[in-house]
Amino acid sequence: MSELPPEENVKPQFALQRIYVKDVSFESPGSPNTFRGALKPAVNLDLNTRKNMIEDSLWEVVLSLTLTAKDENENTMYLAEVQQAGIFVINGLEEDALNHTLGSFCPNILFPYARECIDALIVKGSFPPLMLAPVNFDALYEQAKLAQERQEANVQ
Repeated sequence: MSELPPEENVKPQFALQRIYVKDVSFESPGSPNTFRGALKPAVNLDLNTRKNMIEDSLWEVVLSLTLTAKDENENTMYLAEVQQAGIFVINGLEEDALNHTLGSFCPNILFPYARECIDALIVKGSFPPLMLAPVNFDALYEQAKLAQERQEANVQ
């Protein structure tokens, strides 16, 4: 009876090594005039993720949140950006499961930290607190996967 190759004997492994802020920025270009009117901004959220293999089985995942708040005249009240990152050990997963873990599960872990950081920046800028609603990273991952499959189908 032959043994399986070593890579097929690997049991799935997932471990969080570290969570950290990679980059943070806050701008309030209209201050102090921004505070003279009603502070009821229209807020736009831009959310992105990226992954980077550090070495075999060690990944960095970065969740980027950019919030732009504008007043009724479309003047920017504030711009807050956070890149919340984590280092994860991921081993023994097939490619689809690995991509799902990196594209959905890891950002889901990072989101509460990014949300708290964004809220703290906004409050320290003297604006009303903004608690971002939870994000369905599974749905975003599936949408991105379908868009990529469509794009690849159109190229062929």
